[in-house]
Amino acid sequence: MNGTVRRTVRAFAPATVSNVGPGFDIMGFALHRPGDTVEAELTDVPGIEVAGITGDGGVLPRAAGSNAAAAAAASVFRAAAAPGGMRLTLHKGLPLQSGLGSSGASAAAGAFAANELLGRPFSPDELVPHGITGERAACGSAHADNVAPSILGGFVLIRSYQPLDLVRLPVPDGLFVAIVHPRCRVSTRQARGLVRNRSFGIQDIVSNTGNVAALVAALFQSDLPLLGRCIDDRLIEPIRAALIPGFADVKRAAMDGGALGCSISGSGPTVFALADSEPAAARAASAMREAFRQTAHIDADAWIGNVAALGARVVN
Repeated sequence: MNGTVRRTVRAFAPATVSNVGPGFDIMGFALHRPGDTVEAELTDVPGIEVAGITGDGGVLPRAAGSNAAAAAAASVFRAAAAPGGMRLTLHKGLPLQSGLGSSGASAAAGAFAANELLGRPFSPDELVPHGITGERAACGSAHADNVAPSILGGFVLIRSYQPLDLVRLPVPDGLFVAIVHPRCRVSTRQARGLVRNRSFGIQDIVSNTGNVAALVAALFQSDLPLLGRCIDDRLIEPIRAALIPGFADVKRAAMDGGALGCSISGSGPTVFALADSEPAAARAASAMREAFRQTAHIDADAWIGNVAALGARVVN
């Protein structure tokens, strides 16, 4: 994978939808926008320096050990046994604690930028563990369902974490996604804390297992109605729904608006809906935004599009 060594680079990594209904911690897909951008340059001084962060309101840490982009970049440098270091500026295009993989996008952009600066010693798949390191530094958990699709693009299944085994899944033609982000926050640590050490009934586990298996089949068969029926999470969504004001009404509005399926994106509060056309996705997005306003008195932002085939990349 070795290529030309750059002195400076600007890398973009997109937002992601993770879990995708029943696939807690094992499924995610990339969006076209929004996303995070890392501007980076090689330095002669060992280590990773965070020169600045924009778009975060002064919230994110500048310390390299606890910043997702910097921690991921440092992991790449260590693995490559590279001399010198890297100075980076992180531009946050993603809202914080949004359920759109904010820390994952930062980690993906940081790992990708470092790899480019060093002449691409690692393949995109090999970058994912370094992105996971960035995720762990930012939120304390080593999950890949955001960072893997943010680096690789498309729809990704994590078959195993030990060892890490990633499976890229096909994306059916005609599949559109509506993303609605209410202007509030849900802490990833808090959301994960709610499900940590929980016990679940065997009937609910069987239901989720069946839905995950059928979801994979639906993607391979381009069966959009089946895909919609698979967005049914009996384990995590019922617990995390309480963190999202008006979630039940928002989900009902999406389905009434023509969505194939609807659930929480990641830890929330963002809600995603799948649709079989762009107009249907637009109707679902409008209905969800209105439900947030009417039920929870919260304004919300919306994005409509299809699953992005490209993940992290160099941009001008």
